[in-house]
Amino acid sequence: MKEEVFVTRTALPSFEEFCEQIRPLWDSRILTNMGAQHETFRSALERFLDIPHAVPFTNGHLALEAALAALRLPAGGEVITTPFTFVSTVHAIVRSGFRPVFCDVLEADGTLDPALLERLLTERTAAILPVHVYGNVCDVERIDFFARRHGLKVLYDAAHAFGVRFGGEGVMRFGDASVLSFHATKVFSTVEGGAVCTADESLLLPLEDAKNFGIRDEEHCAAVGGNAKMGELQAAMGLCNLRHVGQEISARLAHVAHYRARLDGRGALRHLAPRPGVEHNGAYFPLVFEDRAARDAAYGRLLEKGIRARKYFYPLVPDLECYAGAPFAAGADVPVARRLSEGVLCLPLYGDLDPDTVDRICDCVLGG
Repeated sequence: MKEEVFVTRTALPSFEEFCEQIRPLWDSRILTNMGAQHETFRSALERFLDIPHAVPFTNGHLALEAALAALRLPAGGEVITTPFTFVSTVHAIVRSGFRPVFCDVLEADGTLDPALLERLLTERTAAILPVHVYGNVCDVERIDFFARRHGLKVLYDAAHAFGVRFGGEGVMRFGDASVLSFHATKVFSTVEGGAVCTADESLLLPLEDAKNFGIRDEEHCAAVGGNAKMGELQAAMGLCNLRHVGQEISARLAHVAHYRARLDGRGALRHLAPRPGVEHNGAYFPLVFEDRAARDAAYGRLLEKGIRARKYFYPLVPDLECYAGAPFAAGADVPVARRLSEGVLCLPLYGDLDPDTVDRICDCVLGG
């Protein structure tokens, strides 16, 4: 029996490299509270991403909640976002005391449709939280122009967009801030982790307060903060993986090209591809079927062969049981997002995926 194939597989450094990276921790016994590995990792991130400030967190979700708090939005305000995302995006808005307003997405790449923002604007709108979904970059120019015209903050959920560039520029530079996830399922991983990236120095102190109880020094606690510090073991894994992430992305992109050579133009199948000017990271390979029945049939065929693709994102966030009865969910007019949700299937994609396995996956998708 062939080994099971999962939708992703965590990229890891060699065991010896990681052991060498963490060896100093057995001497210092400093495992948290922004130690040497944390500070080195933070600087390395800023250089790699070409961003003035990257604030590491223990995970991407808490980084997102901290970024929303740091923006100092009006209490109870509305945040325009996408329904075509992982639940964390919307949970962060709701848990932070804001009301999500769902904007439909573009058919071509699944990102938020900026042409629809005007009709969703109200006197309570405080911010826009778009998602660079699957590593496909949002229409950042139109979104940022709209936000400046109306005095709104823009926070990008960039969990899928590590290392992505647009127009030759790192995507972390757009908006007021961007949030990354370094979860084990991502292109770049610290096993668990995340970061808020920004060029706005005024956000730094509230972000630091949010991750360390608001403690400024041994005798002063100036804010009611939480605990979201990245530990030294996570930072060490990040430093190791950062050395190899270029190779991981290149390998993923080679598999994307292989998938496309086999699947593009085959019947009603299509790929949610990034728009021109985007240097992609191979985060996901989202294939769109003509309808849910065709998608589910392919999913079932793959599962019978031990291949675990993912219906990502299905159901849509406003359709989830945790938001049943919520007025903001019941009123979501998002036909494009719903159509994509019912047709999309993310095929396995990771750097050390075997090319023969890609062919086996494609054969199965095509009914073989």
